[in-house]
Amino acid sequence: MSSKRQGELFKQWGGKRRGAGRPKSGARASEKHKTRPRLLASEPVHVTVRVADDVGSLRRRDMYKAIRWATLALLKHDAFHLVHASIQGNHLHLIVEAKNRIALARGMQGFLISAAKHVNRTISERRGKRRKGEVFPDRYHARILKSPKSVRHALSYVLNNWRRHGEDRGRRWKVDPFSSGIAFAGWKELETTPWLYTPPPTYEPLVTWVAKTWLLSKGWTRHGLISAFEKPGPAA
Repeated sequence: MSSKRQGELFKQWGGKRRGAGRPKSGARASEKHKTRPRLLASEPVHVTVRVADDVGSLRRRDMYKAIRWATLALLKHDAFHLVHASIQGNHLHLIVEAKNRIALARGMQGFLISAAKHVNRTISERRGKRRKGEVFPDRYHARILKSPKSVRHALSYVLNNWRRHGEDRGRRWKVDPFSSGIAFAGWKELETTPWLYTPPPTYEPLVTWVAKTWLLSKGWTRHGLISAFEKPGPAA
C-alpha cells in the first residue's frame, strides 16, 4: 500500500466521530460534560439531581430516612453546606453554599455517594433482593444564584416544589414534610402564626446548615417573604 493511501486511512481512523463514546443512560440526557463556571463563596447554588427510573418514588418514609442519612454525612464538609432541600418523586432539589467550584463538586460527590449507598440498601431491604445499580445516573444540574431576586425565586421553587407537582393535594400540611421547609424562618405566614406544621414525635428533620452568605440569609428578603401557598412556576 502506498504511503499516500496509508495517510488517508489514518486520517479516517482518528478524531471525533458522531455517535462514538459511552451511550447516555436513561430516558433523559445527562448534563453536558463541560467546565463548571466560576463560583464565588458569596453565591448560593440551586442544584437539581434526578434518580434512575427503577428506584421508584423518593417520597416514602424509608427513602426519606435514606436521604436524611446522606444529609447527616455532609456535616464533615467545611467548604460545602446544604442549607435547603426538597425530596420529590424522582428528583432532589438542593440549595447549597460552597467555597468554590471544587468544593461544590466534592461536596456533591460525597452527598451523592452516601445517598446512593443508603437508597440502594433501603431498596434491597424492602424488596428482599439486592440492588446494585446506579441511583443517580445523570450529572447534577447546578445554577448559581447571583442576585437577591434569583435566590428568592429558588427558595420558593425548592421549598414549595411539592405544590408544583401536586403532592399537596388532599394534605392538611402547609409545608412539605419531605423538605427542609419546617425549619425555614422566611415564611410569610409566620408573621401571624407561630408554627405552620407540627410534625409527629417520630419525625426527624433533614440535617441542614444555617445560611452564611448574605444573599441566602438576608438579601433575598428585599423581594418579600415567601408564602407557604405559593405555587412555583418554571425554575428559571
